[in-house]
Amino acid sequence: MITFPKEFRFGTATAAYQIEGAITQDGRGRNIWDDFSETPGKTYEGQTGAITNDHYNRYKEDIAIMKELGLDSYRLSIAWSRILPDGEGRVEQRGIDFYRRLFTELINNGIRPYVTLYHWDLPSALQAKGGWNNRATVDAYVQYAKTCFESFSDLIDVWMTFNEPFCSSFLGHAHGVHAPGHTSIQEAYTVLHHHYVAHGLTVRAFREGGYKGYIGIVLNNMTAGPATDSPEDKEACEIARAYGARLFLDPLYKGSYPEIAIAPGVTIPIQDGDLEITSTPFDFLGVNYYWEDMVQADASTPTKYKVVQTNRDKTAMGWDIYPEGLYNQLTWIHQNYEVNYMYVTENGAAFEDVVLHDGRIHDVYRTEYIRTHLEAIAKAIKEGVPVKGYFLWSFIDNFEWSYGYTKRFGIVRCDYDTQKRTIKDSGYWYRDLIAHNKSN
Repeated sequence: MITFPKEFRFGTATAAYQIEGAITQDGRGRNIWDDFSETPGKTYEGQTGAITNDHYNRYKEDIAIMKELGLDSYRLSIAWSRILPDGEGRVEQRGIDFYRRLFTELINNGIRPYVTLYHWDLPSALQAKGGWNNRATVDAYVQYAKTCFESFSDLIDVWMTFNEPFCSSFLGHAHGVHAPGHTSIQEAYTVLHHHYVAHGLTVRAFREGGYKGYIGIVLNNMTAGPATDSPEDKEACEIARAYGARLFLDPLYKGSYPEIAIAPGVTIPIQDGDLEITSTPFDFLGVNYYWEDMVQADASTPTKYKVVQTNRDKTAMGWDIYPEGLYNQLTWIHQNYEVNYMYVTENGAAFEDVVLHDGRIHDVYRTEYIRTHLEAIAKAIKEGVPVKGYFLWSFIDNFEWSYGYTKRFGIVRCDYDTQKRTIKDSGYWYRDLIAHNKSN
């Protein structure tokens, strides 16, 4: 069994839209993922998060399973439109009451909540006003964040402002495969900058409000590796890291955007004082890791590199299984940025699970994936990288965005017809690892 420092946290992670369901219950407003998933052709067979795991009504059952697994931590997100149905203005007390019940149930079961304020679910009313492309959304977000701090600070002491700004900015506004489904590279950079201004202002509001606890942000950096040891491929790797990691880390830690990673013709709408805001000191960095790209030089592309296929084993998503990449990324961040400490806030794998006649799910591939990635983290820690916890993605099979219900990441299976929950073998393995570490 892998051994970690005594204070290391073991958890799982989810996101509100992926598990809660109950999209019209108790005054919840609509969000851009409601709209996007109901648009023909945007998700697999038009599947939506309208019901998903029905966690909103079944959270006590789910928390009981978390306790059975021995989890000491749980990373989740708040649905903005449950708190402010229109994104700003009127506060919905029933939404606040729900999260207070949820947080209290976790704490009463010995599980510390780690709360993400924004996991891609912008209220539709704000999208109608321009969404994140409109700087006014920054002010609405800060109001929302302050409302959460005021409502939950007696229960929550670890906050994350944004989950994966790359996805909400580039996948949502340049590539069109996430909500709101736009295809403008200029919008992507504008949205990214507005996320970072909102992040910095929220950190400042947290400090000024005197709230106890810690605040950070969660990134899915892509720290690519070179296809060969040639100087050309090593240079391609550095360019790829500028696009995949420095673009998202430099504004936070260095108060600048790397010029090499700004697409031709794009202007980032930086106002006076913005870069001082984006680089406001915060407590920790969340790292989401699933795979590492391999790149080689290619003078024919605008970026001068291309991603190449590997012969590595793949998950059901088609992503390379490469735990060394997690070690590489943690050490690279530690060496290049003054990060106080990190959590691995997401890491996991989708596979084609098979339910046997005895009802068990012998997901040996997922267990091996988790084990090897935890070994990579343990190696980084032994070399001095300050990683304080691991949040396995995901607690339960759920709505996988544009893939609908076709991909299963959970260590707990959900039968979407009956809502029956079944712990997979990987979940039992994780339980035993946690127990081993707590007994040391």
